[in-house]
Amino acid sequence: MIRYIEGKLLKKEEDRIVVLSNGIGYEILLPGIVRKTFTSKKAGEDGEMVKLFIYYHQTERQPKPLLIGFNFEPEKEFFEKFITVEDIGPPTAVKALILPIPKIAKAIEERDSKTLESLKGIGKRTADKIIATLHGKVGKFALMREDQIPVDVEVVDFKKQVEEVLVKDLGHKLSEAQRLVKEAMVRNPNITTPEELFEEVYRGQKGNSL
Repeated sequence: MIRYIEGKLLKKEEDRIVVLSNGIGYEILLPGIVRKTFTSKKAGEDGEMVKLFIYYHQTERQPKPLLIGFNFEPEKEFFEKFITVEDIGPPTAVKALILPIPKIAKAIEERDSKTLESLKGIGKRTADKIIATLHGKVGKFALMREDQIPVDVEVVDFKKQVEEVLVKDLGHKLSEAQRLVKEAMVRNPNITTPEELFEEVYRGQKGNSL
């Protein structure tokens, strides 16, 4: 199974690219949020080097393998949660993800069906299914930021694990991540898992924005 590809950008098409890696050309579908980052990248014999995290999809109904590319692992992780919703398979999800992941995750957590209905191919019925399936499970992704440079943080316990993800994957500064985790634990000292802590951090952020 292919999980990561690094190689030369050989070709760009409307919804996919071809990456040349070790003499093999891989056709990779790109969700809208990823395609935007490839607009200015040069393709061809002297194309730019690119790196992508890959979601590999192949089933009896879809015997031809589909490779779906993401710039960051949290994008792929959100995609994997998104396709657990009934009636949303990988091809549908690729077309739907045209808004930033934090905005989609926030809409799910706030039960904002109108924003979800603005996604390509998502109607009211499917938007309601998305909320019913994922509400309370994607607060972590609503915390993603793109304006910070990730740094490494040592993982010690679940609180440190959450700090690491906030910094390394979601773009927060270390001092900010430590503050968010500390405040969340003060609000709810009964938290025992990373998932619960992410949700409490998100609730705190949401409350501060009101």
